Amino acid sequence: MRRLFRKSNPPDQNASAPAADTATVLVVDDSPTETHILSTLLTKAGYRVVTAVNGQEAIEVTRLIHPDLILMDVIMPVLNGFQATRMLRRDAETAEIPIIMVTTKDMQTDQAWGLRQGANDYLIKPVDRDLLLERIRALLGA
Repeated sequence: MRRLFRKSNPPDQNASAPAADTATVLVVDDSPTETHILSTLLTKAGYRVVTAVNGQEAIEVTRLIHPDLILMDVIMPVLNGFQATRMLRRDAETAEIPIIMVTTKDMQTDQAWGLRQGANDYLIKPVDRDLLLERIRALLGA
């Protein structure tokens, strides 16, 4: 369970990130490469980053730390992103946390299903970095 508390390095003091300095983003992805890419991007933008490697771990971490926003992959072991999103939405403690699905599943039916499970947004990998940051800021009201 060490991964529950795995955090990225603190943001670079020179990074420009208005209003993002206190927001915590949970990155949920079973790919170490994708996790690293997203964590680095978010850290440089001034966000605190916590990671989880599957949907079950995402639920546990979310209940523990109540992140400000979740980036959720879909294809993962144990619980997939659709299942984890649905479970988070059904829990009164976590139901209001914004979730952006970030996945390679690019079919229109996948996107519709993800939004139906409760995701606030759905982006296809490889995700455009500027678009991702724009969507995060919009959901956080920054």
